[in-house]
Amino acid sequence: MDFKYLADLLFPDVTKTPEEIEAAFPRRVLPEGAKVTRLAPSPTGFIHFGTLFPALVNERLAHQSEGIFYLRVEDTDSKREVEGAEEDLINTLAYYRIEFDEGAVALGDNGIYGPYRQSHRADIYHVFAKQLVTEGKAYPCFSSEEELEALKVTDKKAEIQNKDWHSDESAQRAERQAAQRAITIEEVKAHLEAGDPFVLRILALGDPEKKTPFTDLIKGSLQIPENDEDFVLLKSDGIPTYHFAHAVDDHLMGTTHVIRGEEWLPSLAKHIQLFRYLNFRMPKYMHLAQLMKLEGNSKKKLSKRDKGAALADYKAEGYPPESVIEYVMTLLNSNYEEWRRANPDADWKSFPFSIKKMNTSGALFDLDKFTDVSKTTISRMDADKAYAGISEWAKAYDAEFSALLERDPEYAKKILAIGRGGKKPRKDLAKWNEAKDYMSFFYDELFTQVDSYPENFDASDIKAALNEYIATFDPALDNNLWFENIKAISEKLGFSPDVKAYKASPESFKGHVGDISGFLRVAITGRQNSPDLYEITRILGYERTVARVKAAADKL
Repeated sequence: MDFKYLADLLFPDVTKTPEEIEAAFPRRVLPEGAKVTRLAPSPTGFIHFGTLFPALVNERLAHQSEGIFYLRVEDTDSKREVEGAEEDLINTLAYYRIEFDEGAVALGDNGIYGPYRQSHRADIYHVFAKQLVTEGKAYPCFSSEEELEALKVTDKKAEIQNKDWHSDESAQRAERQAAQRAITIEEVKAHLEAGDPFVLRILALGDPEKKTPFTDLIKGSLQIPENDEDFVLLKSDGIPTYHFAHAVDDHLMGTTHVIRGEEWLPSLAKHIQLFRYLNFRMPKYMHLAQLMKLEGNSKKKLSKRDKGAALADYKAEGYPPESVIEYVMTLLNSNYEEWRRANPDADWKSFPFSIKKMNTSGALFDLDKFTDVSKTTISRMDADKAYAGISEWAKAYDAEFSALLERDPEYAKKILAIGRGGKKPRKDLAKWNEAKDYMSFFYDELFTQVDSYPENFDASDIKAALNEYIATFDPALDNNLWFENIKAISEKLGFSPDVKAYKASPESFKGHVGDISGFLRVAITGRQNSPDLYEITRILGYERTVARVKAAADKL
């Protein structure tokens, strides 16, 4: 067959050569050892929590080596594309501080290696597709949509059941491929004149009994069976499949390392063949272990249908981006937590990320641990940063709370400053949607009596303690003198001013100074547990503190 004539029939409008395309994508000039990586999601739904795994590995490998990290949108599957998903994809990645050097942005492209959306690169793929036909490495298939869909289902079943060359279905595929390959020039011309659509298939001459040695940067040494499937390169609308597009794009964009989930391992044989057919240098591959979750006593893959899979949910609940990144880093490198303990205030990007420390068997997603990590992360923020995070969340999800925060930002920051700093900061918040309840007693509009006084004390003793406090409260006292006053009230009312003395002889006292503080805490905050009571009274001020204690005493 005259393959050049066939290529001209199939692609009459393609006049450029691969060499001309290559010239438009110059080789990157980077420091020795610099890595070029990419994140290449599809806009087919919400961003999965697991997306952050390859995102952070790609980002670290690129930026730690003074390389390039870019965003490519693989939007070649129009049937599965969800409206608004691309915008959500870009915005969500930005929210979680995934920093790209170039790639797709909201209003187009940033960088000279675009377009960074595959749907805008059809002309580029057609040049290389025509070249493959010219070299006898690809051929047209004029099957109907219904026939193609049926074949896709059959091939998928064979893949799931791990059928080999000698199985019935694989033999049927081989027979079908032989018939498809036998198409003549005359038949091609007749189909084209009739306006029949075609898909372009690769001519796979591999023998699955033969193995290709391959080194994966995480899985190690592998033996990959040669590809024997004439898989589709271009669909009938002229848009490439993932396999073909990623090979062309990774070559032209200078990708040095491809990081993706281990579910792509079965496709590796196809990609090896593609890079060889196209005479491209193959990037290094890393196949990440799947993110797992516990279901009963067994582990299963965290899927998009599982609760907690969508990153948007964590944003809505108010988990700070820093907390999410921090937790993912603990899953990616086994020594990250040890490093964080030794460097509590360091930027996570200063951590020496290592492929060798990655989990090869599947990291386990643990919501309880994630929550603990988030509490620690928030506790290390200063009041300004905590306020900024809460304020941003409230603007989007709680207008009432947002209005209170914006009414007096400095007042809100004073609240958030309680217990921050030092070696053991308070860990009251795990996410921003907990801030309203935590801060509520500082705002008269939100103040409610949540807890009651302990039942083992007489109401008359509680009321007496509250009235004594009103009579002696002096906002000018420092913390030590303020507490000395509480101890004096305790002694006057028959409570021990010293907890140790009470424990040594509890029958000698009605209670101890901690109980008196507890009465005041409930009266002032409406709760039995709260941050430092002295700091609370300073923020509330004399009049509001006395008013609350008096109102509480009047109810007893």
